[in-house]
Amino acid sequence: MTVSETAVETGSGNVFADLGLADADAHIVKAELVTRIDTIVRQRGITQAEAARLLGLSQPDVSRLLRGDFREYSLERLLRLLTALGRDIDIVIRQPRAGGGGRLRVAASETA
Repeated sequence: MTVSETAVETGSGNVFADLGLADADAHIVKAELVTRIDTIVRQRGITQAEAARLLGLSQPDVSRLLRGDFREYSLERLLRLLTALGRDIDIVIRQPRAGGGGRLRVAASETA
């Protein structure tokens, strides 16, 4: 197939939904939370071993988490890791902005 013959399909914004995975909304939220954890660790300039002590995890567990292996982590546990890093968590429930069903999303009031 040449470049001019390559089909391009626009994604939904959720790679997990595009792959047809069950609970795609929960997967994308977990991925965003792990991204926030990674950003905080990097901004602080701490090692994975130091992050492990703060989070109550082993260094290999921190390594796996930051490489995207977060299947075994619940949303609640990821939220607890963020609070261990000194972040406040607010959960807001509101009417959907557009018609249809509700959705899960992560929004931050700062860069991390």
